[in-house]
Amino acid sequence: MIETIAIENYRSILKLIIPLDRLNVVTGPNGSGKSNLYKALSLLARAGRGSVVESLAIDGGLDSAFWAGQSKPNDKMPIVGEQKPSNNQLRLGFSSDSYSYSVAFGRPEYEPRSTSMFLLDPGIVRESIWPAGSYRPQNALVERKNNVITLREGRHWKVISNHISTFDSLFEQVSNIESVPEIYLMKERMRQWRFYDHFRTDRNAPARQSQLGSRSPVLYHDGRNLAAAIQTILETGDPDALVQAIDHAFPGAYLTIRRSDEGIFSLEFHQKGLLRPLSVAELSDGTLRYILWVAALLTPRPPELMVLNEPETSLHPDLIPSLARLILYAAERSQVWVVSHSDILTQWLEDHGQCNSIRLEKYLGQTQIPSLERFDIPVWHWPS
Repeated sequence: MIETIAIENYRSILKLIIPLDRLNVVTGPNGSGKSNLYKALSLLARAGRGSVVESLAIDGGLDSAFWAGQSKPNDKMPIVGEQKPSNNQLRLGFSSDSYSYSVAFGRPEYEPRSTSMFLLDPGIVRESIWPAGSYRPQNALVERKNNVITLREGRHWKVISNHISTFDSLFEQVSNIESVPEIYLMKERMRQWRFYDHFRTDRNAPARQSQLGSRSPVLYHDGRNLAAAIQTILETGDPDALVQAIDHAFPGAYLTIRRSDEGIFSLEFHQKGLLRPLSVAELSDGTLRYILWVAALLTPRPPELMVLNEPETSLHPDLIPSLARLILYAAERSQVWVVSHSDILTQWLEDHGQCNSIRLEKYLGQTQIPSLERFDIPVWHWPS
């Protein structure tokens, strides 16, 4: 399980070190930084997928990503204990009960006479992998400094690459499980983290279209394999949990999947009192979105980490308890992170499960967690 998330110098987040539990719920008023926290987690996950620098560039580059708040309300009243980052870097990291990882982004150093037109592109200047707990130079297993990757071998360091590009993560350069198992295992676990953010339910949404069916233990982020994902749960997952999830939200209702001779899958919604099932095209936005969450959270292949961004969107308040039951079910098999605006959902999760509540507030442009006392903050050291 991931025990700590650390973020520094990202948008409204000057510095946050957050202890995590099995189920984590992030709340706070509009503009408090919930979306920035979600984006920071997504950016960290992209490091394992090889698209992190591209994502930063698409979002406006480092100038847009760097924290730009003030450190003083005025020249005469300094904010005690707060200052701007000591270096011009964006840093993300996490520690877990096995391996831990951190990455730092900055401006790569180019030759003075470089003619490249990509001088403003963000680059990776530092990466580290170490065992569980806080980072120390003595316990580091893999270190990346600019273009050089080194691997610890006993008391010595071995250079395994000295020409990695600044726009590539070490996970893209080294992936041989036999030579560097630490890098391979960390890459695989980060690639399996799952993010769900605002399922589309409009008229042309992928989830409303019939698709060629194939076994789907994981629901795609846009829901285009919804029917196949539901059928996979019925055949190889927990069909009883699926039946209960639908019946709890819509008493007497159930789902079936129809397959054509050409292998096209179509979802049908049977509702009490109706003489025929409803096709997915006939479902309301709220009903379809709830069924999408059923397919996502009852996955037969649970990931290590599942991050849900505002899952209550477009759901009727009466469906919130059913959604909360699904989230609690998922938290039994995965570590779950929920970003929510719903007081009803937050209260339900807090009352019915062991829930780590993280309430964000913003002060002078800086995202903070006021309830986090000094001694509650995990020990965290960034690689220098």
